[in-house]
This record gives sequence, C-alpha cells and structure tokens, in this order.
Amino acid sequence: MLKHLFTPLVVGEIKTANRIWMAPLTRCRAGQPGDVPTELMAKYYAQRASAGLIISEATQISKEGQGYAWTPGIYTDAQEEGWRRVVRAVHEVGGKMALQLWHVGRVSHHLLQEGGKPPVGPSAVRAQNTKCFVVLPDGTAAQVDPDTPRELSIEEIKRIVNEYAAAAKRAIRAGFDLVEVHSANGYLPNQFLDIRANQRKDRYGGSIENRARFVLEVVDAVCEAVGRKKVGVRLSPKGVFADMTVEGSLESCLYVASELGKRDIAYLHIVEPNWAGGQSLTDEERKAFRKTFPYVLTFCSGYTAQMAEMAIASGIADAIAFGRLFIANPDLPERFRRGASLNEPDPSTFYGGGEKGYTDYPFME
Repeated sequence: MLKHLFTPLVVGEIKTANRIWMAPLTRCRAGQPGDVPTELMAKYYAQRASAGLIISEATQISKEGQGYAWTPGIYTDAQEEGWRRVVRAVHEVGGKMALQLWHVGRVSHHLLQEGGKPPVGPSAVRAQNTKCFVVLPDGTAAQVDPDTPRELSIEEIKRIVNEYAAAAKRAIRAGFDLVEVHSANGYLPNQFLDIRANQRKDRYGGSIENRARFVLEVVDAVCEAVGRKKVGVRLSPKGVFADMTVEGSLESCLYVASELGKRDIAYLHIVEPNWAGGQSLTDEERKAFRKTFPYVLTFCSGYTAQMAEMAIASGIADAIAFGRLFIANPDLPERFRRGASLNEPDPSTFYGGGEKGYTDYPFME
C-alpha cells in the first residue's frame, strides 16, 4: 500500500493531488531561433500532468545564463508565450507546474554567450569534469569544455538578482503555479556556495554567511516579485556535479535551509548526490534538513515507490521527486498505484531530437 504517496499536499497556496513530483529534466528541445517552448513540449508535459507537481526543465533567466544549446529561456516575450501554451496544456488536464529558474554561471562557453563573451562566475575558476553543449560554427552540435569565466562585479551580481526577479514575474504571468530557484548541481548559486569555485574576498566570499548571500538575495528578490508562497528552492548537499567540492557543502546547504525556513517559502527541494557519482545522504543528514526547514520538503534521486512511501511515512519528506522514471513513464503515478511494470528510459534520446524518446513512451493499456 502506498497510502502516503497518494494523499493530497498543500504547497504554498496550491494543493497537489499526490506527493509524486516530476523532477526538472533538461531535454534540449526548445524551438529555434530564440529557445522558445514548443507545442511538442506542451504535449510532453501534459502527458505527465498526473504528477502532484511538475517542476519544469531548468530554464535560463538570460542569454548569459545558458550553458547548453536548445534549452528554453524565460526572458523574452516569445519564450513567455511559449511557456503559457505549455502551462495551459498542463492545467487543462488538471496538473500543477513550477518553473525552474536557471543561471549556469561558469558552466558555459563563448559560443553560447552574446557576442562570444566569456561566461561569468563568482571567481575566474574554470569548471572541470563537466561539459557544455554547443552548436559549432559549421552547424553541428558538440560537447565542449567550459571556458574560464570572468569574475562578476558587485554591480553585475545586483543585475543578475534583478534578472531572477524579472524571470519569476514572467513565469507567474505565463500561468505557472510556482517558481523554483535552481541553487544546485554546480550552477551559479551553487558556485557561490562552493569553497573551490568561490575565491572572492568581498562580502560574497569567505564565510558561509557571505557565500550564501547571493542565493538568499535571489530568493528575497523572487519572493518580493511573486510572493513567498510561490517560491521553492533546490539544493544539492555534498554534490560533486560540475566540479563542486564536498568539503563544507552540507554545512552550507543546512545554513541556507535554515535561512529559507525563516522566509516561510513554499518548499525546499533536496537533490541527493548519488545521482552524479557522489555519496548518498544518510538518514541523519536528511533528518537535519527536516529539523532545519519546517515547511514542505522534498527529496530526489534514485527513489523507488516503496522508498518514497517510507520517507513520507517517517515524516522526513513531504514529497519525493522522480526524474528518469517520469521520462519513460508518463503515467508514473498510476503505475505506482497498480504496482505495474515500468518502461525503461532510452538515454540516447535524453538530449535533443523530436518525439522519439520524448512523447512516444507508451501509457498502460
């Protein structure tokens, strides 16, 4: 029995039908030119609207915030209108949806930047052990190493904070129920938290309080723009993706979680490190987030239905997000309910392409 997974949940000011969330999943299928959400994307998300909450694929808040070709944005009128069609399709079949706000920071390449400029980061420290996805001058796609970033000035940091707020306003105007600040997986807010990526000597570097300043300023600006009950945040404690260091990571994320708890936001989303080669969180570490953040708390990474049920029944989690299982199983909640077999995802179709491996996975009979 999975009775806890299928109980409703109040998240901010909305009520979800269940606690089976769809995790954000980059699929690189935005329309060109302009990285605009398409009708095919609307079909894909509507197919998965039985999730308690869909969190959209990571969506860049500016051209500067892009690190991969063909990912959607939320900084132009055309992108906003594209997302409006997507959200309408999800709402028409009873779903709820959040937009994930994204700035990749140093995990980018000059071919993705306006005028071929270098990417930006908290410090001029190049990301290792990760790739960007670009379109080369000859029109072919390729994975390439990130460029060395340029260190952001204080004024530029203020500008980016304002871009998060402007993107959040566009998202809510497009119809999204919530927005999620992506502060995980080695992207810009995570880079500020990280003691290896952030070598600053000013008020954005050094102590935990200083390194957390950027993400908390972003969250405050987004809360001011759309209301705190429409805001979630994603963190990746002990994550090693995109050259993050484990040292100090858990302590930094717990500090941020504590500060977010004071802000009474809608939810906190913890992506566990084992999805990208890191060590799993312990039960004690999960309980530390539960103790620190008193509102809706969700975890993600490698959960089965039974593991999710146990996490919610124990009180550690309020919901669990599923990624690859939702790629291959658009009707995942019903498959969980019936104990049905699951389709296997095809990794060769994860990034880029059309309907194959995107909207053609079969539903149950």
